[in-house]
Amino acid sequence: MTATLLHAPASTPVATSARPSPKPRILIFDHTAALGGGEIALLNLVRELRDSPFDVKVLLGSDGDLVSKLTDIGCPPDLLPMDASVVHTRKESLGAGGIMQLRKAASVAAYASRLANYLRENRIDLLHTNSLKSDVVGALAGRLARVPVLWHVRDRICTEYLPRPAVALFQALSRFLPNYIVANSAATLTTLPRRAGSYVVHDGVEALPPLPEIPPLSGAAPIIGLVGRITRWKGQHVFLRAAAGILKSFPNARFQIVGAALFDEKPYEAEIQALTDSLNISHAVEFTGFRPDVADLVARMDIVVHASITGEPFGQVIIEAMAAGRPVIATRGGGVPEIIIDNESGLLVPMGDADEMCRAACRLLRNPHLAREIGAAGRRRVASSFLIRHTAARMKDIYAAVLRNAS
Repeated sequence: MTATLLHAPASTPVATSARPSPKPRILIFDHTAALGGGEIALLNLVRELRDSPFDVKVLLGSDGDLVSKLTDIGCPPDLLPMDASVVHTRKESLGAGGIMQLRKAASVAAYASRLANYLRENRIDLLHTNSLKSDVVGALAGRLARVPVLWHVRDRICTEYLPRPAVALFQALSRFLPNYIVANSAATLTTLPRRAGSYVVHDGVEALPPLPEIPPLSGAAPIIGLVGRITRWKGQHVFLRAAAGILKSFPNARFQIVGAALFDEKPYEAEIQALTDSLNISHAVEFTGFRPDVADLVARMDIVVHASITGEPFGQVIIEAMAAGRPVIATRGGGVPEIIIDNESGLLVPMGDADEMCRAACRLLRNPHLAREIGAAGRRRVASSFLIRHTAARMKDIYAAVLRNAS
């Protein structure tokens, strides 16, 4: 079973695979089907909402891996193709040269009209948008179709992430364009103007995986890993400098950098490769590139490090490592302190401080019992607060409140 592809122009009613339902109809809309963090969160949420009081449907603005993933769980999405120049605009380039540039404005407006038509034809009761671009386009469509719009904001709206013009624009639009806002952390919500109808809902993992057979720090050559896209703000350079310090005390330690660089981040990838050589640690560092088996790699790590030098909106990799019972060292910024209780369910260090990161890792390496205690406490924290069923329960409450207010 595949997605229903919609090519109808704005003036033509779109035919869809939707079926009549007595349940309130929720449409979750994302401009992309590429499997980024927000799209994985969408997939997990939809899986959990299949047996809910709502008829949940997904609409995507492009084809990609998310289509087959949703189809596999029995929720095939509809596709309403968006202009590729808008789909592939990186969030880092939004602003004067991005989505709101005049040459793209006509395409955005036309798409909003088509989306509004979809909302009317499918009698959607609530539009839930899942990304910055879908937030803006979806809110315009919702106004046209007179359907309430719930923005899901998964990025901190600040100049650390976005160009200043884009920050000013998005913050201004957030005051009046959506009816409601959900942020993935309190840290994300604080980057938006205060307003009624705002909620914090943390993402969650689907379930606790089985504990790895080998507990942390049970071998002579511990593996310390960092997982994430290779880009400067993820702090791979800080991790490598910390690794050089760790090797002075623990020469048998080994380090993994799991992830790949996008095309325009290749210079940074070359820079950290050169840094590895200049620090004389290349014998101890493995660059794995993109790996589909990240969960298996994490399960074999003795310590998982999060090294971002800019505050994360949330920290999905962190909760996944904690769920696997791995002790986590993470930088203190953004939504991370909402996940980790310092010195209990993980260790927090200042952003950009390789020396403190080194000291935290050496503390765990010298005390395997502490590492196992922190790993176990992290797993318990995920079980109590960061499972997808917790996310879905909160979203169901919000959906119900939104629909009550709209009736």
